[in-house]
Amino acid sequence: MPFLTNNKRQQIHYEIIEGDQAKPWLVFLHEGLGCTAMWKDFPQRLCMATGCRGLLYDRLGYGLSDALQQTRATDYLHRYALDELPEVLAVLLPGQAYILIGHSDGGSIALLHAAQRPPLLQAIVTEAAHVFVEPVTLEGIRVADRAYADGKLKGLQKYHGDKTEQIFKAWSDTWLTPAFADWNIEADLPRIACPALIMQGVDDQYGTPAQVDAIAAGIAKGDGPAAHKAMLPDCGHSPHQEQPQAVLDLMHDFILKRMAAAN
Repeated sequence: MPFLTNNKRQQIHYEIIEGDQAKPWLVFLHEGLGCTAMWKDFPQRLCMATGCRGLLYDRLGYGLSDALQQTRATDYLHRYALDELPEVLAVLLPGQAYILIGHSDGGSIALLHAAQRPPLLQAIVTEAAHVFVEPVTLEGIRVADRAYADGKLKGLQKYHGDKTEQIFKAWSDTWLTPAFADWNIEADLPRIACPALIMQGVDDQYGTPAQVDAIAAGIAKGDGPAAHKAMLPDCGHSPHQEQPQAVLDLMHDFILKRMAAAN
């Protein structure tokens, strides 16, 4: 079971999916309560369909990676996007092209990372990303918080073990703190210059279509290509689980077009 050691001597678990070395890597960024294992077989299916290699990893605090060592701050998504992700890429994919595929928190991390215009980043795909806080987001988290308190989310222990309580509260408490109400990354979006596919379920319990519209509008203010929007019917917060074939087809076509344009 592979791990890398970061510059603070913390262990980060990762997995590699083999593929064509001439193609860019697909780097999967999990959701706010997710981990590598919770992607199920979707990364393997997408890598097989595109021929790309894949990299999945558990962010610090999640899955098989080490626990958080300090209280999470309101800039936690920036820290994952600007500190941890670049270090993971530098260690595991040095000098190699990649495409980010981020779900929920992972989608916001992909946007923040892309805004730095890293030269090896070829494209991003987001599912249910947030760029600002909505009332529906907070209500969805309150519902999850009550469910956790009632013992209805015990399945998370299968993935996070003895870190489950810590990571759940780090997620819910951060989003529900009054200081987080003003969190907004729309100002970063015009700096994104790579192709982007922005996806969300029509019935997402944590966000409205305003998130997708804001992301596309923000990217359009920059000097890169326009973002592609995709709203998925009969779909909630986890498109790759709820509408796997539709999501696979959309990502597959987007990635193949991006690779063809790069050649």
